[in-house]
Amino acid sequence: MNAQGRKEIAKHIASLEEIKSKFESMKDDEEEKYDNMPEGLQESERGEQMQEAIDALDNAVTSLDEAIDSLNEII
Repeated sequence: MNAQGRKEIAKHIASLEEIKSKFESMKDDEEEKYDNMPEGLQESERGEQMQEAIDALDNAVTSLDEAIDSLNEII
């Protein structure tokens, strides 16, 4: 890969890092809300939906980390 291609990949990596950071922040906010709920509400349908959202955001962050790592191998 030429220098221009590596430069382009580096720009995309920076974008992915920003997106990952936003998802991490959203996950942290959702976890804080969930943790502050009474236990009875955590076990409700709403609590389960919140936990599913937390898990999905965590999976997205992990996938972005893997993508970033793979792209860093190129540059």
